[in-house]
Amino acid sequence: MAIENTRKYSTYSDFFPFYLSEHSKKSTRLLHYSGTIGYQILFWSLIFSQNYLFLPLVLLAGYGPAWIGHFFYEKNKPATFTYPLWSLIGDHHMVFLLLTGRLKKELKNAGVKVQ
Repeated sequence: MAIENTRKYSTYSDFFPFYLSEHSKKSTRLLHYSGTIGYQILFWSLIFSQNYLFLPLVLLAGYGPAWIGHFFYEKNKPATFTYPLWSLIGDHHMVFLLLTGRLKKELKNAGVKVQ
């Protein structure tokens, strides 16, 4: 089981390397990508349709895959429990880095062994 980080972060730039280190397994990152993209689709569907029945689905799609990755693959506590806004930003930041081909470099800079 992973050792819990007790460090407190006061800036996002300090937090993000920790965030990446909490997503060291490729399976966890894949679950995060699917959750982030899935919740975005549902969120914008909610906005455009104004069908608020989408709201529970938005939350389930966003948190479900991510928490499965943390609890069953990483075996750590999701950073969203302590840093909810920065974790949400981190999810999008990680997807952006993946799409721009810069994620591998950022993972290495954060001390994550890339497979």
